[in-house]
Amino acid sequence: MITLYDMSLSGNCHKVRLLLGLLVLPYQIQAVDLRGGEQRSPEHLQRNPFGQVPVLDDEGLIIRDSQAILVYLAKRYGGEKWWPDDAYQLAQIAAWLSTAANEVANGPAKLRVHHKFGSPIDTAAAGHTADKVLGIIDRHLQNQDWLVGDSVSIADIAVYPYLALAPEGGLDIETYSNTLAWFQRLRALPGYVAMPGMWQA
Repeated sequence: MITLYDMSLSGNCHKVRLLLGLLVLPYQIQAVDLRGGEQRSPEHLQRNPFGQVPVLDDEGLIIRDSQAILVYLAKRYGGEKWWPDDAYQLAQIAAWLSTAANEVANGPAKLRVHHKFGSPIDTAAAGHTADKVLGIIDRHLQNQDWLVGDSVSIADIAVYPYLALAPEGGLDIETYSNTLAWFQRLRALPGYVAMPGMWQA
């Protein structure tokens, strides 16, 4: 049985729950109390020395970091649909995973942490990054349904949660019509998993 060490309000954890749902994989959740400091416990630090969630335990195989977990699940359980053989497609997927870990994390995700949890940040810098990445993604989706190729991939799964949660960071995303249509396509997928706080039509 797969165990996901999880925090329900984390967009990074939602990425993993979403892919597990789309792959129809059975799993159990082990909640980690971040506010209580459980992520710094010796037991959790053995799973992830950085003291973060999510962490995936697949029958003793431990994978940390949401992007890495998406790669693992896609390759092990997703088949060609989720992990294509084409080198160019894989490179494009990797580029969007990097975007999720950099621009999305330092823009929309940081603003959400600030507004929702009171974390001090440079709001001007995060706002600039958020506006830039939202504009780039919206233009990218102008003539295609998915971030890479002709079908959903882990690129979409990696980028989606913190964009859909952007209103909790004080961002107005109503003008990004291509992005909002992409949200709806993702939500129509069989096995889609929702999360409180996400943009609603």
